[in-house]
Amino acid sequence: MKIICIGRNYVDHIRELNNEQTEEPVIFIKPDSAVLPKEQDFYIPEFSKEVHYELEVIVKINKVGKHIQEKFASTYYDEISLGIDFTARDLQSSLKKKGLPWEKAKGFDGSAVIGEWINKESVEDLKHINFTLLKNGQSVQEGNTKYMLWNINSIIAYVSKFFMLKKGDIIFTGTPAGVGKIAVNDYLIGILEGNELLKVKIK
Repeated sequence: MKIICIGRNYVDHIRELNNEQTEEPVIFIKPDSAVLPKEQDFYIPEFSKEVHYELEVIVKINKVGKHIQEKFASTYYDEISLGIDFTARDLQSSLKKKGLPWEKAKGFDGSAVIGEWINKESVEDLKHINFTLLKNGQSVQEGNTKYMLWNINSIIAYVSKFFMLKKGDIIFTGTPAGVGKIAVNDYLIGILEGNELLKVKIK
């Protein structure tokens, strides 16, 4: 199982981090060891003083695919959920300045929180999904997939040009604006169309 992540997929998030908007999706990968085990707290790693939450709509691939046409992409997943891409922002910024890869800042152990999966058919319109992250009961991120630069199907088609997709692979589709720093004892809840799919406590 691999975790494929899409960066810079919401214009407002690109702006808040002063990043450059790209003509094609930005792709990076997290190893399977990045998945935070179910019911486990997230422990802030000792190598970062600025870990940020990034809430994203995620999809689980249900069959093998390569060079998938966008018109068929919807048949390659049945389930969606929410995920948190924890990012060591201070480390990422340092790596970016040096022109180095981001893996240490994005793929460290426990950096991928996976919410409860639901059938995609339970969502009325996959191109219009509302999702929210609560931190200690307060809304800190609010997004809607209609603001994606590349929608779910186009992401699947694009990614499959470079990587063979296999059953169980997970795609993180990008985060909206509102990312921010976590602290010990924070409690995060991810909500998709009124359904609480993700909960994690910070240690």
